[in-house]
Amino acid sequence: MLFDSTVRRELARGFGATLVVILTIVLTMFLIRTVGQAADGAVAPQDVVLLLGYAALQHLPTMMAMSMFVAIVVALGRMYRESEMVIWFASGVSISRFIRPVMRTSWPVLLVVALLLLVVWPWSNRNYLELRDRYQQRSDLSRVAPGVFQTSSNGQRVFFIERDSADGVNARNVFILNQQEHGESVTSAHAGRLETDGSDRYLVLERGQRNDTDNASGERSVSRFENYRVLASERAAQAAEAQPPKAMNTLELIGKPSPANEAELTWRFGLLLGAANLLLLGIGLAASNPRRASNWNLLFALLAFVVYYNLINLSQAWVASSRTSMGAALAGLHGAALAVALLLLWWRDHAAVIRLGRRPAATSGTGSAVA
Repeated sequence: MLFDSTVRRELARGFGATLVVILTIVLTMFLIRTVGQAADGAVAPQDVVLLLGYAALQHLPTMMAMSMFVAIVVALGRMYRESEMVIWFASGVSISRFIRPVMRTSWPVLLVVALLLLVVWPWSNRNYLELRDRYQQRSDLSRVAPGVFQTSSNGQRVFFIERDSADGVNARNVFILNQQEHGESVTSAHAGRLETDGSDRYLVLERGQRNDTDNASGERSVSRFENYRVLASERAAQAAEAQPPKAMNTLELIGKPSPANEAELTWRFGLLLGAANLLLLGIGLAASNPRRASNWNLLFALLAFVVYYNLINLSQAWVASSRTSMGAALAGLHGAALAVALLLLWWRDHAAVIRLGRRPAATSGTGSAVA
């Protein structure tokens, strides 16, 4: 049918253009943040592109839902402004008739969003955390660039390396400033390497000296050593069972009910239900007055999107704190959003009839005067 094909073509074109714009903006923001983290030593510089890809996959469901929502509002809003809606309404097409072409265009997007939320989201989070933690669990020396002063992960040590070896674990001409509550120490050594004993990591320095200063008394002491072994970190590698809920797959979350796991399920299913409800909300919010050149309908639509998705995050927090159950959060929030969307569509369908129904007396009076 001409009506369905026209609406679907407009929506597909608008969705593609909007997704490209939003994806470009979001990727640029995450690229700047990831490069900043690499400069601060939080992530490995060689993993920036991979981490950027994982971050894009994590936020792609939200971007796709927002792109489809904006495409509906913009496409139908253009029809209102260019009086195409007047033609459709005069042909007997109601606003609720737009639901079918919108759903036929959007169901592949909803399917991809569901796949991303239920399968790709935990996988990308798990790989993202593994890359970051693997780099964080390396030696502080291995994260220091030669010729650059850099603070350790706990903020108590400052490292300087004149040159390092190719393996990134052994170092040459090491300078370490260690600041503590009772005093500070300055250690210099010709070489340093990392050793692992169980879950603990030790830094072994060779052929150097240590200068200690007591802040209370001001006393200083100098000691020389051939081998100096110091505990670098007691943090063990993160076990698989200690993964956060966002890194666990959906079936595992369902099989292990807990407030944190149910909160994560509330967020995943909530985003999917929210993407479906936004399709109906977009049809109702797209209405605009063709006599006005402003785009207030798009502004109100974006505000509704922000409020809705913030409520989804709020429902996740409520479930995590056991203030409400997962079923009540999903049914209450998204049931109310569906009711608002259907009520808005009904009002758009019957607004003209209601307005005309308010003027029968004036019409009859005019008619009698003419007669």
